[in-house]
Amino acid sequence: MKRFTCQSCGQLVFFENTRCDQCHAPLGYMPETASLAALVPMEKGLYHPLGQDKEGSARAFCANHAYDVCNWLTPALQVHDAFCFACQFNRVIPNLNIPGNMERWRKLEIAKHRLFYTILRLRLPVKSRQQDPQEGLVFDFLDDSPQSWPPIMTGHSHGVITIATKEADDAYREHMRVEMGEYYRTLLGHFRHEIGHYYWNVLIRDGGRLEQCRAVFGDDRTDYQSALQKHYARSTPDNWREHYVSHYAMSHPWEDFAETWAHYFHIVSTLETALSYDMTIGPMVDGKSVPTHRSDPYLHMPFDDIMEAWLPLTYAVNSLNRSMGLADFYPFVLTAGVRTKLRFIHDVVRNVQRESNQSSGLL
Repeated sequence: MKRFTCQSCGQLVFFENTRCDQCHAPLGYMPETASLAALVPMEKGLYHPLGQDKEGSARAFCANHAYDVCNWLTPALQVHDAFCFACQFNRVIPNLNIPGNMERWRKLEIAKHRLFYTILRLRLPVKSRQQDPQEGLVFDFLDDSPQSWPPIMTGHSHGVITIATKEADDAYREHMRVEMGEYYRTLLGHFRHEIGHYYWNVLIRDGGRLEQCRAVFGDDRTDYQSALQKHYARSTPDNWREHYVSHYAMSHPWEDFAETWAHYFHIVSTLETALSYDMTIGPMVDGKSVPTHRSDPYLHMPFDDIMEAWLPLTYAVNSLNRSMGLADFYPFVLTAGVRTKLRFIHDVVRNVQRESNQSSGLL
């Protein structure tokens, strides 16, 4: 995530802000430029970004801005009360008649918008359900009810990502993290994992990369339900970290890919944040810290440079967290086997970027 400042007064602002705390200028995110803009009100509920000409720059807030769950902007020429790029993928939102669901939805949208920030920064292809009725991406935020059984589970199927609304409750999510023996369980982590399944369909299955992927992650044709049952029934081998980023990644090649994909998103997004705040912790060579390469981890930083920047950063921030009595910021071990899988995903993403640049004439 970039570091954002208010163009009106220079105050540091954050991705989710809708108003500058210092000068009170309204703020809106423009996904086409990956920028958070201070806005000048116009007529009919429109705005134009500060410093831009009014002609052709008019913007409107997403329809979900009325619920205080979205600060993204749409071009003024779109239909009135249109949804922004991120919110167009919603199909079912939480039942707002249920007490507490407004705040749960807000947390879900914060995570989902951060997901789409990364998708756009990586220039990954994504189609809505309108563009692809069979496999297009769509989100269902579903509530358990007394009549529903089994309980709603977070998951992915043919482009439909279901997120159980209860995952937005910190107490429930922490309870499940402990019960499942997980090091890490967050809303953003759920989104990044499930979108990994979507991109396995788009970039691996339909992208002509099945055999290369199987050589790295294993044969996805293994029966999924049977593999899950065996996973939860067997004891965990002591050396599992040599090849898997998480215990759950051992269950099936699909889950291994999705877990590794999620970690790639964790890494490039957090590295961009660290670099934007001038955090340049580098590896030690002959007793001296070597500065981190400062190229864009989303588009230009080579994989080896990403790893060289990421590992010392996690050591430092884990130590800071422990100094505050908190859990580790990144409680995972990136062994050589895991890094091989991360490199595969990095190469797939960069190949997709090159193909996109070639088709748009940027190369």
